[in-house]
Amino acid sequence: MMLSGYTMALIEDDEIMGGSLHQRLQLEGARVIWHKTLHRAVGALRTPAQPIDAVICDIRLPDGDGEELFATLSAHGAPPPFLFLTGHGDTGQAVRLMRSGAADYMLKPFDMNAFLERLTQILAAAEAPAEGPWLGVSAAAQAVEADAARLAGRDDPVLILGEGGTGKYRVARQIHALSERRAAPFHALDLTRQRDAEAALFGGGGAAGLLSEAEDGVLFLAQIAAAPDALQARLLEAIWAREGPRILLGNTPEIAAQGDAGALRADLYYHVCAFGLTVPPLRARPEDAVWLAARLFAGMNARRETKLAGLGAHAEMAIRAHDWPGNGRELRARLARAMALAQGTHLRVSDLFEQAQPAEPESPIEPLAEARAAAERAHIRRALEATGGNVSDAARLLRVARTTLWEKMHKLGLSG
Repeated sequence: MMLSGYTMALIEDDEIMGGSLHQRLQLEGARVIWHKTLHRAVGALRTPAQPIDAVICDIRLPDGDGEELFATLSAHGAPPPFLFLTGHGDTGQAVRLMRSGAADYMLKPFDMNAFLERLTQILAAAEAPAEGPWLGVSAAAQAVEADAARLAGRDDPVLILGEGGTGKYRVARQIHALSERRAAPFHALDLTRQRDAEAALFGGGGAAGLLSEAEDGVLFLAQIAAAPDALQARLLEAIWAREGPRILLGNTPEIAAQGDAGALRADLYYHVCAFGLTVPPLRARPEDAVWLAARLFAGMNARRETKLAGLGAHAEMAIRAHDWPGNGRELRARLARAMALAQGTHLRVSDLFEQAQPAEPESPIEPLAEARAAAERAHIRRALEATGGNVSDAARLLRVARTTLWEKMHKLGLSG
């Protein structure tokens, strides 16, 4: 089955066309979520229970059109690949959608085999390993990319840690794309969004679970610490059996081997932590915040009727200086809002941050010595954050002696 392991969203109000596509996609092994109105589709695709691999969407819908759906999802981040279905009268709109980032369109009526071939090509293109940086340009991001490539060559379970919005799902997809299992399905399940996670994983009532459906592919379980103790025990048995899919686990960094509710079982934790990696937060790698903003800006700007010339210099400085508690999700949300409201030639600080500080300082210019000390203090703080507070590792990162760093920290008020 050529689509085994993929999850498709079908947006089609025509009962005959929708029913035919729904049945054929299921016969090819895909999980299909069928919606018949724009209103239903927007709500379901904004916060899906599991990642959507592709969207097959009719341009004309009873309460709107597919272009409105695509624009709404694009304003909140990068949407899944869209394959639009259209009649001859809507080809101009379909071409405009492709210029805005849609994957392709097909004219009705179409041959089902041609449709499946095009859909397979779109999925293959979306899963192709990224060329160049795919997480960031910082040394910390490059280290994670190298670790992911190294772990892709193994078959052990992997524990991926990181704050919300740092890209744990992206890391899992890249491990799958670089591994020998890349031709097999990739499945993902967020355990905080699944009502009956045990049934979803292991099956029940005659239905197969994801551990069976993923076959020899990869299964990524996000927020593993949210799983009940009994489910964690069954999952550990499945890992020990070394049959079926390779299992990747994701969680926020505070995960620990404890017996308390919401924490990971000690036996499971110590079994999976040997092969793990941690994605640093965006505040510890400000150059990646600017890099990601530039990539998102290019995609969002292409969909604007009036194009912006670029990110303003002050906006880049503000992006670099912001803490980004929501990481990449916050950056996407702020940038989407800014792109919708921006009226100048460049994106400005006030577009990104509602209460932005004035571009020119109100107080007198500080002495050079104070400015240098403030810059050194901020740089050392970022190094400490990147190394989890380990002074020896921070000294190596900064290429100074450990005693020199201690003295500098004491002088700058960072000794605590």
